[in-house]
Amino acid sequence: MESVIVDGGLVLKHRADGHLELRANGIFVMDTRETSTEKALATRALELHPEPKHVLIGGLGLGFTLEAVLSDPRVEAVTVVEIEPRLVEWMRTGRIPHGPGLVADERVRIEVADVAVVLRESRGEAYDVVLLDVDNGPGYLVHDANGALYEAPALGDARRATAPGGTVVVWSAAEAPALLEVMRHVFDDAEALSYPVDLQGHSETYWLYVGTVSHGNGTN
Repeated sequence: MESVIVDGGLVLKHRADGHLELRANGIFVMDTRETSTEKALATRALELHPEPKHVLIGGLGLGFTLEAVLSDPRVEAVTVVEIEPRLVEWMRTGRIPHGPGLVADERVRIEVADVAVVLRESRGEAYDVVLLDVDNGPGYLVHDANGALYEAPALGDARRATAPGGTVVVWSAAEAPALLEVMRHVFDDAEALSYPVDLQGHSETYWLYVGTVSHGNGTN
């Protein structure tokens, strides 16, 4: 039997097939049937850094990116920034069943805030890896205001919050050449990494947009 929790523009559906589905402002965000993309964001991004001790995740979702980050023994601290307080509450209280165990990990700190603001107010060079997964990419915004996160000022803030040798990784469900062009201006190096995924028998290609901060050059 399906059950639905609705709070403002946020919807958590317990579907008849046993899976959870998350929607925001009427837009499908993710479900628990297919979690490979959230996990790949973390594992592939962490592979790009030799010592990802402190990681920032922009966007909590259903927690699968966080779960994958925590599975890397090199990670010592994870800051998760989520703008929806209800989503954090559902995670803490077990409305999302696997949530309490994740947020109870002593390495995890959750901030209920706009990730763009957190990055702008960062004291600088705080993170080895910054993972931005607040939308399905710049072409599929959950909130219109999120569009600014893929532009030079916000990406510049992300760069300044990243330690020398660190990386900023943006996940996208579709190729985003305009995002790559902006990142090439903001970071010392930028590249688009495609990876194939199998979604219940359907082949798709998703993208990671990676900006690198050179050693000894943590500010722009």
